[in-house]
Amino acid sequence: MSSRDQKFLTAFWDFFCSLKLTIATLILLAITSIIGTVVQQGRSPQEYLQEYSETTYRVLTALNFTDMYHSWWFLGLLEIFALNLIACSIKRFPKVWKTVHEPVLAPAESFYRTLPNSEEVVVKGEGIEALRERVAALLGKAFATPVVTAGEEGAVHLFAQKMPWARFGVYVTHLSIIIIFVGAIIGSLWGYKAFVNIVEGTATDKVWARGASEPIDLGFQVRCDDFSVSFYGGGGGGRPKEFKSVLTVIDGGKTVVDQRPIIVNDPLTYKGITFYQSSYGPTGEPTIKLRVKVRASGEVQELAGRQGQRLMLPGGGSVRVVDSTEAFQDFGAAARIEVVPPEGEARSFVVLKAFPEFDAQRGGDYIFSLLDMEQRYYTGLQVAKDPGVWVVWLGCAMLVLGSMTAFFLSHRRIWVTLLPLAGGKVGVKIGGSAHRNQPAFEIFFDDLKKQLRDELK
Repeated sequence: MSSRDQKFLTAFWDFFCSLKLTIATLILLAITSIIGTVVQQGRSPQEYLQEYSETTYRVLTALNFTDMYHSWWFLGLLEIFALNLIACSIKRFPKVWKTVHEPVLAPAESFYRTLPNSEEVVVKGEGIEALRERVAALLGKAFATPVVTAGEEGAVHLFAQKMPWARFGVYVTHLSIIIIFVGAIIGSLWGYKAFVNIVEGTATDKVWARGASEPIDLGFQVRCDDFSVSFYGGGGGGRPKEFKSVLTVIDGGKTVVDQRPIIVNDPLTYKGITFYQSSYGPTGEPTIKLRVKVRASGEVQELAGRQGQRLMLPGGGSVRVVDSTEAFQDFGAAARIEVVPPEGEARSFVVLKAFPEFDAQRGGDYIFSLLDMEQRYYTGLQVAKDPGVWVVWLGCAMLVLGSMTAFFLSHRRIWVTLLPLAGGKVGVKIGGSAHRNQPAFEIFFDDLKKQLRDELK
């Protein structure tokens, strides 16, 4: 390899190990994510044209802003960030591995001068072997069992450490981010988000992604056996309280999921495809049941028919339901009916199911009460398939574990050297360091020094 090639490879390697690249990539990912939040993703051209001008829509489409999470440039940003993390980890990991697995067991005087915490004392009248036993016992009790190493000129070195694996927390964090990216890319490439409306009593095996011209084949059938909706007390101004679908899944002609109710935040999942309760709506005209009483004779008759269907009244004339709703203001179900008497002009008024005697106050030849109203609905389901979701969950779990290890745990090390001096004296040096939370370690080290002085008295 020529010198020019080596320089190019070195520059290429340094580029991907650069912290500046990390910061720039993170900023770009944050900005593009904001764009992806502001611009709705995966909608149909008609929906975009309702919100934006044609020129703006063309610009958004050209820049892939309408489906940016599948765009080449967004996936490229993720890949660059992943390569950056891998390169930084590879560059720094060997040094950390050596620090953990090949610690300095026989530190020199110069090594102690590099430690942020150190102390020296001189002990008289006691042999070095006896001191080694006492110091080893103290370290084992107050910190961790030390490794004893014989040094030069009769010196004895003791080394003890705690939580050396805490240094690898940052690499677990890096790996977790890459795993999350991989899961997101898997979901982006092989997953989808689609929608389907199923009328009560019918089934479908296809769903439609937004903006797609062709449906997606599920490979099995989903049937809506029932749909119900309830409203806040007395109608609650028409606000739905809960809407629920009862779904059955039929795969290969066999019922594999039988009448499973789903509501918002309680979806149904089968073969990795999840059905969320998303919306609902009426389908067809409702069936209305009315009770009519002839005011003059007291004759009572019940009538039933579809909305808009004209029904004959006792004594001639007719009635038809013009409009109806399950929730009319705070009064519950209501119907607006039109009565055409045998003679005279047609009249239109509202009857309320919760107040069957309300119409008696109106006057007229007939008194109407709304008995029942049956509306057939379709259920609107959001359908999502994300084969990378468990990969993302694994990455999230590793991210939490790695972050807690990296930020809250510390690799702490203690060295003690016993050096024979002239006159039967023994010099005792103690030093220590921690790769995180130095203030807490200083407090611990000061306490350990005090215990050592008391032990050597």
